[in-house]
Amino acid sequence: MSDSDTQSLTLVQSVRDALYTEMGRDEDVIVLGEDVGKNGGVFRATQGLIDEFGADRVIDTPLSESGIVGTSVGMAAYGLRPVPEIQFLGFIYPAFDQIVSHAARLRARSNGRFTCPMVVRAPYGGGIRAPEHHSESTEAFFVHQPGLKVVVPSTPTDTKGLLIAAIRDPDPVIFLEPKLIYRAFREDVPAESYTVPLGEAAVRREGADVSVYTWGAMTRPTLEAAENIAEEGVEAEVVDLRTLSPLDEETILESFQKTGRAVVVHEAPKTGGLAGEVVATIQENAMVYQEAPIERVTGFDVPFPLHALEDYYLPEPARIGDAIREVVEF
Repeated sequence: MSDSDTQSLTLVQSVRDALYTEMGRDEDVIVLGEDVGKNGGVFRATQGLIDEFGADRVIDTPLSESGIVGTSVGMAAYGLRPVPEIQFLGFIYPAFDQIVSHAARLRARSNGRFTCPMVVRAPYGGGIRAPEHHSESTEAFFVHQPGLKVVVPSTPTDTKGLLIAAIRDPDPVIFLEPKLIYRAFREDVPAESYTVPLGEAAVRREGADVSVYTWGAMTRPTLEAAENIAEEGVEAEVVDLRTLSPLDEETILESFQKTGRAVVVHEAPKTGGLAGEVVATIQENAMVYQEAPIERVTGFDVPFPLHALEDYYLPEPARIGDAIREVVEF
């Protein structure tokens, strides 16, 4: 691919590029949310879309998450493909009833007569010194609900492909964007339209000694920890799950069968977090390969702390490296 076929984009720019691409391809794609139009969204993910597609397709809504998502459910049942934005994942809870009681159940409730092709976008996670309710990492709430797909990208290239795939999916998708890395780095992203399949993990680093599973903003510190510990002769394989529901069990198990050891990293609190589901998947299907207890490196079971303790709360390369050593040396 020549340089003219790619664009150097940050993750948040890839979000906008995906929306721009799909809105140009399919007039049924509608963007709505608080300040998504004239202001271009709180993180400027929708900047300029209203100028290109008009106020009928880029809709500034009242401050009502329940109304935003409830309206989107009706749009989707009617045949449109709405992409509602919730400004922060911590603001989504007023819309939780609409998501789990209606969007997730529409296909089953109607015996397949209706589907709900909508994508609920929300920036999530900590690390940007935000106030209360702005740093939640509660993806497990949505993974627990049958009928929802849950996607978390970690690179600009994946972001565009996964978001396009989510918009084209016939069922509701919760698309969580790790805002810590919205503008952390750039990649050469294909200018053309493309999809990254939902439900497929990516092996970001090959290794034979231990499998480290992660997603979203935690992918970068996990890769850094893997590179650091390689200097000690330990080769860690890093698996970026990308889609949390449905989980790519095949890739999870293939990696573990190769290494026999595992660490799971996420920034959500430990109790009830997705690490437990990954561990259970391994225990149920590949326990005969296991050489050591599986470690979890997570946030703590406390409300997300404010500025002074934020860096302590989030998993970082040293803490991840300690867990890798522990399982390798067991």
